[in-house]
Amino acid sequence: MSDRSRPTLATVAARAEVAPSTASLVFSGSARVAPATRERVLAAAAQLGYPGPDPVARSLRSRRSGVVGAVIGERLAYAFRDPVSVQLLDGVTEVLSPLGVGLLLLPGDADRSGPTLAQLSHVPLDAVVYATCGLEDDPALDHLRRRGVPVVAVDGPRVDDVVFVGIQDRRGTVELAHHLTGLGHRRVAVVTLPLRLDGTRGPVSPGRRARGHYLDVRERVLGVEDVLGAVPLWETAANAVEEGERAGRALLDVPTTERPTAVVAQSDILAAGVLRAAAGLGLRVPEDVSVAGFDGAELPWLPPVRLTTVVQPTTEKGRVAGRAVVELVEGRRPDDVVLDVRLSVGTTTGPAPR
Repeated sequence: MSDRSRPTLATVAARAEVAPSTASLVFSGSARVAPATRERVLAAAAQLGYPGPDPVARSLRSRRSGVVGAVIGERLAYAFRDPVSVQLLDGVTEVLSPLGVGLLLLPGDADRSGPTLAQLSHVPLDAVVYATCGLEDDPALDHLRRRGVPVVAVDGPRVDDVVFVGIQDRRGTVELAHHLTGLGHRRVAVVTLPLRLDGTRGPVSPGRRARGHYLDVRERVLGVEDVLGAVPLWETAANAVEEGERAGRALLDVPTTERPTAVVAQSDILAAGVLRAAAGLGLRVPEDVSVAGFDGAELPWLPPVRLTTVVQPTTEKGRVAGRAVVELVEGRRPDDVVLDVRLSVGTTTGPAPR
């Protein structure tokens, strides 16, 4: 079909016997068009083979692309294995999809923790959600702010002119630490999420900790230290079961007098790996070592084990982020939101061994 014979919005309007402005309202999803008129316009479009307005031309007129970026620090393979990431993105799309807004995933890879500046500079974006990562010194964040792209940061970073949506990380971990000390635990180790997505794993040195890192990681460490003081920290390179198992073996495969009586993992995925390490070493949970996590994630392979964990409202956090995006795109600045968490005591924590 030549460009001259290709149907246009005007030919659809003529076939439906309505004004072009009315046909335009139909395709924009406006509720100001009577149902009978809407059906007549859509029937005319189907008869003529008209697919709808050109999205590029429409975005030039409205100055909106209809696309929201979701920055995911890790590779998509890791993100989609993490039920918390999936729940969060589901909450965001639950709000945005009915509005006709598309969510564009902007992942990292083995060498970087997010999209490159070159990638971002070529993508038309109405707003960006930092979904599973966010550093105060992220050059991509500076680039987006210079471009004037509204940003919603989930769990961080917490910086000026960026809307923050988070949870009570520190308070929840304080409650978990009090639960462990109430059971008599004093030798407690923490398996942390990556402080930065640069492949580092192992004991956390003071220098490593002093460098800027993720807000949720920092707050969850501080929550344990508020109750127990300084504790050993073992950093993982990714939020993966295999990383939790590697960390668990390093912490638990030591003489009994040096072994922690409890391990706090900063995610349920990492805690599942620590449980696997304990089983591989012949240690009973919780008789020989207690294990706790964070998230309240659905891990179908764990039952009948019930993980002691701090439960966060992940899907609702995604919905709140989605609603914040809508307000930003409409020109309003929503308030920051911090959601509450709760401790769920399962079968993986018990009295400290004598």
